[in-house]
Amino acid sequence: MSDFTLKAELRSDIGKGASRRLRRLADKIPAIVYGGKEDAKSITLEHDEINNMLDDEAAYSSIINLNIDGETEEVLIKDLQRHPFKLKLLHVDFKRIVRGENMEANVPLHFINEDAAPGKKDGGIMSHQLTTVEISCRPRNLPEYIEVDLGEMNIGDSIHLSEITLPEGVELIAFMHGDVEDNDLTVANMVPPAVEEVEEDADEVDETEVPASEQKDDEGDDASSDKKEKDED
Repeated sequence: MSDFTLKAELRSDIGKGASRRLRRLADKIPAIVYGGKEDAKSITLEHDEINNMLDDEAAYSSIINLNIDGETEEVLIKDLQRHPFKLKLLHVDFKRIVRGENMEANVPLHFINEDAAPGKKDGGIMSHQLTTVEISCRPRNLPEYIEVDLGEMNIGDSIHLSEITLPEGVELIAFMHGDVEDNDLTVANMVPPAVEEVEEDADEVDETEVPASEQKDDEGDDASSDKKEKDED
């Protein structure tokens, strides 16, 4: 598990206006820490410090040592708010980790051996239906990611949640609150290659597809000949 550390300060000036001033004037962002037996705390973070930390995918699913005015708390990122079009963070929610108790977290899936899959060699297209899963475990068992091996997949095959190999001490939330079969979502599947439709050559159109007004059958030709002969007589 990776080690991440952030510095923070307690925040007393609360409200939308205060948060906007904080982001605009000090290049800091508001955040909140909650969970456990302690009260929630409103804090401020250096924007660039946490933004740089989030360049590492592991930060999203790792325990972070959050130093608040000299006191350290173990937390997990639970939610991020980003600016709709600027590369800016607006707010962060942290949840406290309580040692000795189970915790819940979203963990990324890492797909391996995709290019070695028989279906891939036959032209199949791999479709990833899920990219993260929600798990429950003790803090010491929290994985940075979970691997999904695609190396044996053929065209038409799929892998479900129940087929994922989980690390020791890790459970899927999806199977803890309901029937496994009903919650056994597809993680990835191999679909056949797309087939291009070939347009028919205009010269090879079947006679039955020609409008009736343009068709001339043998009986019509014979009738026209008979009428012409009678007129000549």
